Amino acid sequence: MAKPKVLISDELSPRAVQIFSERGCDVDFKPGLKPAELRAIIGNYEGLAIRSATKVTAEVLAEAKKLKVVGRAGIGVDNVDIKSATAHGVVVMNTPFGNAITTAEHAIALMFALARQVPAADASTQAGKWEKNRFMGIELSFKTLGLIGCGNIGSIVAERAIGLKMRVIAYDPFLSEERAKELGVEKVTLEELLPRADFITVHTPLTDQTKNILSRANLMKTKKGVRIINCARGGLVDELAVRDLLVSGHIAGAAFDVFVEEPAKANVLFGAPNLVCTPHLGASTVEAQENVALQVAEQMADYLLTGAVTNSLNMPNVSAEDAPKLAPYLDLAQKLGSFAGQLTDSDIKAVSIEYEGQVAALNVKPLTQVALMGVLRPQLDSVNMVNAPVIARERGIEVAEVKHERDSDYNSMIRLTVTSERHTRSVTGTLFGGKHPRIVEIKGIEIEAEFAPHMLYITNDDKPGFIGRLGTLLGENAVNIATFHLGRDKPGGSAIAIVQVDQPLPSALTAQIAAVEGVVQAKALGF
Repeated sequence: MAKPKVLISDELSPRAVQIFSERGCDVDFKPGLKPAELRAIIGNYEGLAIRSATKVTAEVLAEAKKLKVVGRAGIGVDNVDIKSATAHGVVVMNTPFGNAITTAEHAIALMFALARQVPAADASTQAGKWEKNRFMGIELSFKTLGLIGCGNIGSIVAERAIGLKMRVIAYDPFLSEERAKELGVEKVTLEELLPRADFITVHTPLTDQTKNILSRANLMKTKKGVRIINCARGGLVDELAVRDLLVSGHIAGAAFDVFVEEPAKANVLFGAPNLVCTPHLGASTVEAQENVALQVAEQMADYLLTGAVTNSLNMPNVSAEDAPKLAPYLDLAQKLGSFAGQLTDSDIKAVSIEYEGQVAALNVKPLTQVALMGVLRPQLDSVNMVNAPVIARERGIEVAEVKHERDSDYNSMIRLTVTSERHTRSVTGTLFGGKHPRIVEIKGIEIEAEFAPHMLYITNDDKPGFIGRLGTLLGENAVNIATFHLGRDKPGGSAIAIVQVDQPLPSALTAQIAAVEGVVQAKALGF
């Protein structure tokens, strides 16, 4: 099997290159590519490892015909078009933990710099001045720190601040009361945080909900003399409003490591009083640079070589331990979805996937996504495992995932039900020998059949002579039957036949079969 090819297009530790090679990937290290150069070669690679310089745009992704994964060495993915990546079936990963300590420590450093006016005092002293009385500082002890965001980085800031004897209040919709108590912080609303905090530091991703969270209106609600720190993402704080409030004296000081436009060689903030700026140094320590590089290399190699998904922003995570266990079930789920999808000829309203037995104990999210892909692909060529849930939502398709604790007739069983405008159809499958996908029930009728490249699915009235008429028609058209599987709900009731044949069935022949006396539906299937 050919080795997966990975392109590293930003500066990463040489150890990352080594990890890719040791794990069995071919890796090209080409930092500093221009957009046109990246578009010209990206079609050769299954993996793309980046930092913040490379822009993974829709135009780049359109040329990335083989690309399976983009790995961001760092937490922020503003430079990746995640929506377009999802549409193209590309998994987007980041490394949220590799630089958490470093970024948190930088926020604390900027708090100290503001409290004691360190940069201005340094510049004054080195200029030959001795302005001891000019640089009157404040202590951090017993001041109130307001955290906007208390996740990986924010929680570390909280721990460090509590160690400095600060009172910490936190606004984070995802912070539980239990976690807040564990950290020793007070969970508050944003409206409560703004007027209480002596220092405010933001630690959230940049989303539609968090963009401009410290707007001019919100900044006006803060107490006079507040100090603002942003080491998270540019765009979380209204830069012009901060400048105006620094000039007016409402804000006593501000420290920014990130800006709306980077590199920030010019910015509305520059030149404002009591301002400290650094050039996006949050993750710039030897330890952090090494950690995120090694982490992204390991994650990408795991995905490309084993299917394990870690720290993905558009796919369910799958551990390296679970990946090989899931592989045969992924095959089964995809085939069940494809079976139901090929039989559906009207708009789909709902899809339900049920899991019983051993499979119910696994992480079934990827199974649900691949089953959904199988259902949708006969109607939409562009659907893939990554974008299937998005497409389903856009089309108003209800998707239900159910795990049953009850015992199954088989070690594991997956039942997929599709509800369309005309029908509700279910198909159930299992693994024989732990790895061979097999159908065991259709529409409540027990029938055992393997999946094959060329199959004929028939529903018919259970009456004598049908099998003979079908066999004769296939024989007259030189179609060889490989296997023939039958099931029925009751004698003389409804019956199902699944016929494996050696070649694709012409549409004209399928129409002839559909016209045979007693046939309700005839459909050629392919897997």
